[in-house]
Amino acid sequence: MTQCLEIMKRDIECLAPHASVQSAAATMRDRNVGFLPVCDDSDEVLGTVTDRDIAIRVVAEQLSPQTTAVEEVMSPEVIACQPEDDIEQAQELMAQYRKSRIMCIDSDGRLVGVISLSDIADRVGNSAARTLRAVSSREVHREARS
Repeated sequence: MTQCLEIMKRDIECLAPHASVQSAAATMRDRNVGFLPVCDDSDEVLGTVTDRDIAIRVVAEQLSPQTTAVEEVMSPEVIACQPEDDIEQAQELMAQYRKSRIMCIDSDGRLVGVISLSDIADRVGNSAARTLRAVSSREVHREARS
């Protein structure tokens, strides 16, 4: 059994909800990531913001990245596992909610790590393909409707 704490990234930067979208984009660029948790002062997770959120909720709507707060465009849905959970449980959540990243939070709701599909592929191997298919199925369904 592989626990989430064995593969999660621990060096995670949280954004404050009042941070500007511009600062979020700069942090993503500087850290070479496309996903950042949004947390309160005690590191309790309030939501997430992705590069896609910025593109479709800020750029496409012609909002100002300098004056738009992250809390205005973040996804408030928190999909998370606990560090002690088996990685298979994290994969099931990722597949169910079609998320390519999942947060690991402690029993107090504080962020302690993040697991991405690439982390799973690096450590768990072939079961990552099953999770990837489930996560990416949203694109397949959209194309089939067109």
